[in-house]
Amino acid sequence: MILKKMNGVQFKELIVSGAKNLRAHYQEVDNLNVFPVPDGDTGTNMCRTIEGGVSNIIKEESKSLSDIAKVLSKGMLLGARGNSGVILSQIYRGICRSFEGKQEVDAKQLAEAYRIGVKQAYAAVITPVEGTILTVFREATEYAAKKMTKDSTINEFFELHLKQASKSLKMTKELLPVLKEAGVIDSGGAGYVYIVKGIVKYLGGEVIEAELDLGKKDEKGEEKPTIDFSAFTRDDEVTYGYCTEFILRLQTKKVNVDEFDVQTIIDILNSKEISGDSIVALKDEDVVKVHVHTKDPGLVLHKMRQFGEFLTTKVENMSLQHNENMTEEEKLASQKREHKKYAIVAVAQGEGICSQFEALGVDVIVKGNQTMNPSTEDFLKAFKQLDAENIIVFPNNKNIIMAAKQAAGLYKAAKVKVAASNFIPQCYSALTMLDFSSDDLELIMGNFNAALRNVVSGSITTAIRSTRLNGVNIRKGDNLCIVDGKVVASTINKYHCVGDLLRKIPDIQDKQLLTVFFGKDCSEAERKKNMDWVKQKFPHLEVGCVDGGQAVYKFLLAIE
Repeated sequence: MILKKMNGVQFKELIVSGAKNLRAHYQEVDNLNVFPVPDGDTGTNMCRTIEGGVSNIIKEESKSLSDIAKVLSKGMLLGARGNSGVILSQIYRGICRSFEGKQEVDAKQLAEAYRIGVKQAYAAVITPVEGTILTVFREATEYAAKKMTKDSTINEFFELHLKQASKSLKMTKELLPVLKEAGVIDSGGAGYVYIVKGIVKYLGGEVIEAELDLGKKDEKGEEKPTIDFSAFTRDDEVTYGYCTEFILRLQTKKVNVDEFDVQTIIDILNSKEISGDSIVALKDEDVVKVHVHTKDPGLVLHKMRQFGEFLTTKVENMSLQHNENMTEEEKLASQKREHKKYAIVAVAQGEGICSQFEALGVDVIVKGNQTMNPSTEDFLKAFKQLDAENIIVFPNNKNIIMAAKQAAGLYKAAKVKVAASNFIPQCYSALTMLDFSSDDLELIMGNFNAALRNVVSGSITTAIRSTRLNGVNIRKGDNLCIVDGKVVASTINKYHCVGDLLRKIPDIQDKQLLTVFFGKDCSEAERKKNMDWVKQKFPHLEVGCVDGGQAVYKFLLAIE
């Protein structure tokens, strides 16, 4: 298939093929983990990000390139997970914005769209790092764009783009010392190359058989509901109201679309007449997506028509457990929450850790962390559960911070701040000093971030391959000791590994408190012998133990 121009239908087919090729190879991308620990998730995150967009475009009936691009961008934005996933969503956000108002594009216009994608992706990262997906995408775009003429085809652009992307990917380990030391290429860049390969394969007539993970859908692409009719009988009353969601297209004959402030909708939903709860209203150009819990959905819909017309609507009685796969977050969202000036959302996994966080004042826990990075939409769902003026988010993983910040920027029903927490132990210690008495959000955040900086976070897991990192020789099967994200030791003795880690902390004699979270795979013998050894070798430390139940890491340590 030779394309001189690309329309919306063809763009959709190219993206689907790219997503399928990534799905077919995502585990290979996961395995390109710098740290030899079983938590590689870049391929998984990028898969879920692009599939979030694909699930939107396969339902889109329009053949317009502009329309397809818009729903793709929105789906990827909400589905974005992990740093590479967020960057991928921003790449396509830039590309898709360039397609606005266009029915089709030629190769030169496509090249310009990709240049805009480069600008958007770099702008989204506070400190861009070369040797990552950013470099691979930028160099591939620059190379292909320079060679485009008025006679070039869409095929030629993608073939040249792939040629340079593959070269750039090989060079990533020369640009980033940590990649060179570990002997691997950048995983995010590898994921992106698989997407482009899928596009080129489609243009060459090759069909990729991989099955995308788009959730449980019916023939119309909608979630299959399972209704428990006994959950709401003829004698029941509506207690929780209706979960009401709609997408509204603003109309120029009704409002000034460009200057319309979504706060206008939020104020109406907050009014005494509506008494809305769990309100979310997000504006993207001339489209507004709204979620609200209300006793009178009809009145809500009537009020909203003064601004535009509906593209979709959904109204569900929250007394029904309508979805057999309803998540805990969705169940909580159907319950009335007490109004709070300040609320806390934290990412965590492990039953014991989650229980500790809740006891320390966390209002909503977003399930995730290693191997399971939550998406932008997961954070938005968490925010919607709260009736709060201010929300403080603890991402507890450097690979989750971008998704949390992206969600914070989209949410308008409360002021959302993202704390600089990279590790679970950091968050635990900061929560023990929870203090809102100043009633000053900036001061509260400053105190939280100061508390985070005063905690040394340790973790111990099992190395899944032999390599060398941070000057440490690592053998497969070793107990890998990590302090504040850096490998400090690799030891074969599983009963002394906590002590081996503590020895690598320069000022350990000045520390006073050690809190140890035992993982679900940590045996009773490992727990007891490690703690006995620590008490013998570091008697000045006050040791507290928690059955955390976390995966991947046998021990998590908070050292203060």
